[in-house]
Amino acid sequence: MYRLQEVARPAAKYFVNVPLKLASTLCPGEYSAPVVSTPVPGPKSKKLLAELSTFQQSGSVQLFADYNKSLGNYLVDVDGNVLLDVYTQISSMPLGYNHPEMLKALDSDENKRAVVNRPALGVFPAADWPAKLRNTLMSVAPKDMGALTTMMCGSCSNENAYKNMFMKYQRDKRGGTSDFTEQEKESCMINMAPGTPKLSILSFMGSFHGRTLGALSTTHSKYVHKIDVPGFDWPIARFPVYKYPLHENLKENDQEDQRCLAEVKELIEKWEKKGNPVAGIIIEPIQAEGGDNHASPYFFQQLQKIAKKYNAGYLIDEVQTGGGPTGKMWCHEHFDLETSPDIVTFSKKMQTGGYYLKSEFLPDIPYRVFNTWMGDPTKILLLDAILAVIKRDNLLSVVEKSGEVLMSGLRDLESEFPALINSTRGRGTFITFDAADAKLRDDIVRRLLQKGVQSGGCGVVGVRLRPALIFQPQHGHAFIDKLRQVLAETK
Repeated sequence: MYRLQEVARPAAKYFVNVPLKLASTLCPGEYSAPVVSTPVPGPKSKKLLAELSTFQQSGSVQLFADYNKSLGNYLVDVDGNVLLDVYTQISSMPLGYNHPEMLKALDSDENKRAVVNRPALGVFPAADWPAKLRNTLMSVAPKDMGALTTMMCGSCSNENAYKNMFMKYQRDKRGGTSDFTEQEKESCMINMAPGTPKLSILSFMGSFHGRTLGALSTTHSKYVHKIDVPGFDWPIARFPVYKYPLHENLKENDQEDQRCLAEVKELIEKWEKKGNPVAGIIIEPIQAEGGDNHASPYFFQQLQKIAKKYNAGYLIDEVQTGGGPTGKMWCHEHFDLETSPDIVTFSKKMQTGGYYLKSEFLPDIPYRVFNTWMGDPTKILLLDAILAVIKRDNLLSVVEKSGEVLMSGLRDLESEFPALINSTRGRGTFITFDAADAKLRDDIVRRLLQKGVQSGGCGVVGVRLRPALIFQPQHGHAFIDKLRQVLAETK
């Protein structure tokens, strides 16, 4: 039953049987090692932060980057520090910095015009738009998902996907039509039933699905995102909390799956009775912001069956996991689902936002899911170059090999420093380990930065790795070496 694995798994179906390129060809001219010449942030970063803070809330800014000098897996800041970046702009740089193929994509006059003449894609797309979507986003669509909606970002992708689930749920109640009554048309204009029905989306504790108003009601990772903002009366289920190491806790973790699945059923039935039925379920394949929390393939399989039983849409949020970092193009491919999800949202490594959906979830009336830009053609130009490099250099295989180096190295460090770190988990290079407490976690991230490694935190005690797809085994060894130094110096 319980089948979550702690090791990397074979590459996705899209790009296989391609020879692995020599390491030097993945990021030509890349720096050979981190170089730290000032504290991070340095004096120039601090000066710029003071300037920015005069007119903007800038407390989240860690440093100012020099993107002209950044290259490959290395981020260079304005003070000249060269940092091995295992965080990559919160998992959004698939080919690292200044990849030549991405720069080349903007060389042609035709592509420059796509930058200058940004269209309202919902009404005036260019003649090549269908072909561009077919050759990029649709070429890596999850199995049996033949429909697509482009958007700007992850939050607005989830936000609009909720609307698709609500509309489909109501259309089913009308017998498959969108013949609205006059009462529905009039009442929705003042936010009243029956035109504005009481419907809900079930989400999970620890989840992060965005900061826009509807998405925020399904985000439960940090209070700072939610406090002072009104929320919907929507059900929140427990996400499985597993004991590590996994192979030593099979029985307990199986029981955790069953408890959480039973709670999902109870919540759906409870909200149905209170007149606020669940029209959709949203879940991350790995809860990223909430702490890189994993659930077993069995859990996701059973959750899909529950969604189908109650006629709720099954939305898998792949905003952070999509695009290859788990060793497959889509993380949910690790789960051997009976059928594809109903909706899969994406952004970050995919450059543009949007979502794949089954055709029955498409609106049957224009303008029901719509905004001015509906995405950005220039991001599709970049994605085209990215997908070509992923295929050419077999980067999903690189992710697998580098992930094995990281997982093995981190487990060795767990054994060497058991009082400091624990619970290493991940797929591909989408990896996290826990510190003994929150203070130590923050200290590890800070001291890694002073040694030339840009990492990030997640959850309460997690240190998360989100390297580029061109992150190779030698980069993994370099990271493990720097982390060992940090842990050895910990008092």
